[in-house]
Amino acid sequence: MTDAVAPEPTPEQAALFARVRRMMVIAGLTSALAVCIVLIAVGYRLYRGEGSSATVATTDVTATLPKGARIVSTGVAGERLVVTLDIAGVTEIRTFDAKTLKPAGKLKFVSEP
Repeated sequence: MTDAVAPEPTPEQAALFARVRRMMVIAGLTSALAVCIVLIAVGYRLYRGEGSSATVATTDVTATLPKGARIVSTGVAGERLVVTLDIAGVTEIRTFDAKTLKPAGKLKFVSEP
């Protein structure tokens, strides 16, 4: 068997091959840059994310209760910490922001006379 020999490309074909090769290099570099940008963005979000342990700070908060108040129950509702108090027979619910522990609201329950 004889090997088929490819003829030499004409100058127009060589210029076309060079232009196609250059466009392929540009497209490949653009795709690689896009992938790098996405990976950097994902890494940044994971490192600086809200739930990251690197950004969680501990805070000590002391909440004062009225004299004779008793904590009946505590719970979490969404982004709030809920504390139920019994203050001399009157039930009161106090809510705090779970992240900052700042007071968010107060609800009192009293009996009608």
